[in-house]
Amino acid sequence: MGKSEKTERAKERREKRRQEISLLRTIPYSDHQRWWSAETVAVVTGGNRGIGFEISKQLAAHGVTVILTSRDHSVGLEAAKVFQEGGLNVFCHQLDVLDTASITEFCDWLKENYGGLDILINNAAVNFNQGSDNTVEYASQVITTNYYGTKNMIQAIIPLMKPSAAGARIVNVSSRLGRINGKRNKIDDVILREKFSNLDTVTEELIDQTVSSFLQQVQDGTWESGGWPKTFTDYSVSKLAVNTYTRLVAKMLSDRPEGQKIYINCYCPGWVKTAMTGYAGNISAEEGADTAVWLALLPDLAITGKFFAERREISF
Repeated sequence: MGKSEKTERAKERREKRRQEISLLRTIPYSDHQRWWSAETVAVVTGGNRGIGFEISKQLAAHGVTVILTSRDHSVGLEAAKVFQEGGLNVFCHQLDVLDTASITEFCDWLKENYGGLDILINNAAVNFNQGSDNTVEYASQVITTNYYGTKNMIQAIIPLMKPSAAGARIVNVSSRLGRINGKRNKIDDVILREKFSNLDTVTEELIDQTVSSFLQQVQDGTWESGGWPKTFTDYSVSKLAVNTYTRLVAKMLSDRPEGQKIYINCYCPGWVKTAMTGYAGNISAEEGADTAVWLALLPDLAITGKFFAERREISF
């Protein structure tokens, strides 16, 4: 089979899967599947536009109360107003995932007004590469927002997650670009890949040291010979860190007793037509949000520490 034929077959499979998911989205959850109610609270970071906006919309349409967060409060209020005018329970609060004081203030407000939350969608992220660009000019901001912002939110929110029979849920919006052993775009260091692949050798310190090493090489101007991913390098490293941290947190939370379970997974929304991609993606924000909502609401969820795309588990 020639390369063009393989590409065409892969394209056909993707299109078939998209059609399957489009059909699945039209099937409502039955009453016995709905573990949630209007009392169920979901927090969506960076929910004022793009995938976060669409995730907020879909969760609210299923009857969940959504707290949409935005770094720019006025923009977030406008987004929430759009939903409220449509009869959806969506509210807004200012949150900057880079600011520990902002995270603390948000958590205090959340606890006081809602008693906690049931679902956290870590969506807030940045990417400064588009098309064939591969600049690392903003690498520090990318790593700080995408990895440390996500990590800081998880650590702050876990104590606020409400106990329930269904279990609380954390979904991290990530990317296939951050896969450890992907056919393309993986890090060259075989030993480091093995350490990241093995949950017995993964630690928070290892992840932090890896991203710090990358940023140091960016600062030194030596990153191009450092064996880092070749495409969207800083974004890919940040998502590698997110994916690995997701698995680590799942392991740390695995011994929680029944009724206090917290399930954490990550997913790749695909190449979505949003501002982050310069609207150059090949799928809509509605499609990109689907797997996040599916994971957040999945009945009988006992899956944790996994990576998903198009409602299917994929390898890290």
